[in-house]
Amino acid sequence: MSRTTQSSSDFAFYVPGKYKPEQSLGYLMKKVLSSILQEADRRLSSFDLTYVQWLPLYKLAQNEDITLASLSRDLQIDPAAISRSLDRIESKGLIHRRRSLSDRRVVHLELSIEGREVAEDVKGVLADVLNDHLKGFSFEEWTTMLELLRRMLINGNALKDQLLDADQSA
Repeated sequence: MSRTTQSSSDFAFYVPGKYKPEQSLGYLMKKVLSSILQEADRRLSSFDLTYVQWLPLYKLAQNEDITLASLSRDLQIDPAAISRSLDRIESKGLIHRRRSLSDRRVVHLELSIEGREVAEDVKGVLADVLNDHLKGFSFEEWTTMLELLRRMLINGNALKDQLLDADQSA
């Protein structure tokens, strides 16, 4: 069956050369994310933070036992880039790094007392940014959007799994 042929289980929403960027989910998701990040950066400036600096603080506030490597994987940020961001956060006195006693390559991260306070204060700022981007949406629309995005992630993960399976069988 051709990718452009409609079926109940596999409908081609996009036909090469027949859609505009404003019809592209990827384009629109990137624009929405960019808007959220810009507004978050604007509002976080009063805390002397950027969104990229806030992400590690948020993760550390959620889970006490985080390593630099696990944070990099979880946030999908290059280890060198996350390390530079952590340097800035550490210079502000918001986190501490601690080398593992059993494996010197492992760096554990923890919030300082001031880091905990800032993390708590900033949670409301980020909730406000997201809520402002969702103005006019009903609760049902919000939950539907979340479910649809989760389904897209499941489809994307299935594609990654297919590639891994193909690589392993080659």
